Amino acid sequence: MSQTGEVATLGGGCFWCLEAVYLGVDGVTAVESGYAGGQVREPTYEQICDGDTGHAEVVNVSFDPATITYREVLDIFFAIHDPTQLNRQGNDVGTQYRSVIFTHSDLQREIALQAIREITTQAVYDGRIVTQVLPLDGNYWPAEAYHQNYFAQHPEQGYCAFVVAPKVAKFRQKFAHRVKAG
Repeated sequence: MSQTGEVATLGGGCFWCLEAVYLGVDGVTAVESGYAGGQVREPTYEQICDGDTGHAEVVNVSFDPATITYREVLDIFFAIHDPTQLNRQGNDVGTQYRSVIFTHSDLQREIALQAIREITTQAVYDGRIVTQVLPLDGNYWPAEAYHQNYFAQHPEQGYCAFVVAPKVAKFRQKFAHRVKAG
């Protein structure tokens, strides 16, 4: 994955949803689906689905901080998934679908914790925010090639049409000022 600027590593359910949204964000230079936070080196999708490796499905979002800030990347993250659902997003159930922010620096950690405090104070959600904030510690593995750019390649697939597409539409409506031109 070509990286420009800064990287955010985020888990909020199925990585296809997050990837599809972030590919359309102005200032995002690359998005890669992958796995983070587990104890197995180079895990496979099948291993992740078993839920025994400790990994979460995540996206590595490379972005230009001169165009979009890390906090703005997080604002989109919190708007497109439900951070109050423990180890699940909708019908996707298991620790691999947990809400998690893997930080690349102390500053990212501080910004993530501040975002959670503000969302909690503003009572944006009815439930308690369960999003984990953890250091990445080099524990990231790219997902298999067939997972990359999945929504663009399979928009008619059932999951994409009924789960991914509404999240992309929600992003485009709520963050119209952040939609990538073209």
